[in-house]
Amino acid sequence: MSVTKREFESLKEQKITSMIDILTNERGIKFEDAIDKIYSSSFFQKLSDVRTGLFYQSPRYLLSYFDGV
Repeated sequence: MSVTKREFESLKEQKITSMIDILTNERGIKFEDAIDKIYSSSFFQKLSDVRTGLFYQSPRYLLSYFDGV
């Protein structure tokens, strides 16, 4: 399945927003720390690569993958 750059960016941002919500609301991480944790990670680079297909995965799955990185 092919997505446009705009669709990809929208999906990626939706996943990141959900991941931040989970980190802050369920894991008790400060909002700023959650943002920093995601955006400064090597994981973010993988999520930003359309070829990985990670943007199709659920936020909880992505966090389980992220936790292992």
